[in-house]
Amino acid sequence: MVRRRSWLGLALAASLLPGGAFAQTAVVVFAAASLKNALDEIAATWSKDTGKPMPRVSYAASSALARQIERGAPADLFISADLDWMDYLQGKNLITADSRFNLLGNKIVLIAPRDSKLTTVEIKGADLDKALAGGRLSMANVDAVPVGKYGKAALAKLGAWNNVKERLAQAENVRAALLLVARGETPLGIVYATDAAAEPGVKIVGTFPAGSHPPIIYPAALAKDSKNADAKAFFDFLRSARARTAFENQGFTVLVRSNSAT
Repeated sequence: MVRRRSWLGLALAASLLPGGAFAQTAVVVFAAASLKNALDEIAATWSKDTGKPMPRVSYAASSALARQIERGAPADLFISADLDWMDYLQGKNLITADSRFNLLGNKIVLIAPRDSKLTTVEIKGADLDKALAGGRLSMANVDAVPVGKYGKAALAKLGAWNNVKERLAQAENVRAALLLVARGETPLGIVYATDAAAEPGVKIVGTFPAGSHPPIIYPAALAKDSKNADAKAFFDFLRSARARTAFENQGFTVLVRSNSAT
């Protein structure tokens, strides 16, 4: 258990709650930043229904969370925004492989500040660069963060990447990229459709064809080292009809059939 002790010595950031209190009995969830609105609601519902402590959810880029788990972070379950980072942890035997399933789907969109004069932006070829008008394109890190990787793949497929790759404002996760646009710090950005819907300060000005990037899939799995008796119960609740409603209300596509939990 040296890894776990060393992680706690480094930081409790992934499992500390606001106020600094670490609840060892609470389920600790590591989840992609784009899941925040839906998962906050689901965690509150589960806690209210069961009387269990509110799950402690750490939101960040899937890449950052996977690296934290690799270093021994005390997570009970992990929800990634792509298959690659879940595969990475599975390859290191850090998740319970037979618990893994594909939970959600999503889309990526091009956004602009709500008060932007832009209404529709063509993404093909040099059109996107022209629409930037000397500004920068906000994206999550294109080499590690799932939404950044999806966006880069789509831009390359549509022939726009070479025109904008030197004009990026790269952020640590999708919510940070979203805020750059909402605050007017960049004229355009690429985020998930669910993030665009959750932020009143932006509007969608372009969509990406589904075939322009790999399918956007959010896998979920229990962490191999989890010892929390409530972890599986919350994990199973993610497939309940009530969780489905919360995910769908935020614009996600639910990829699993609901279980018997209500």
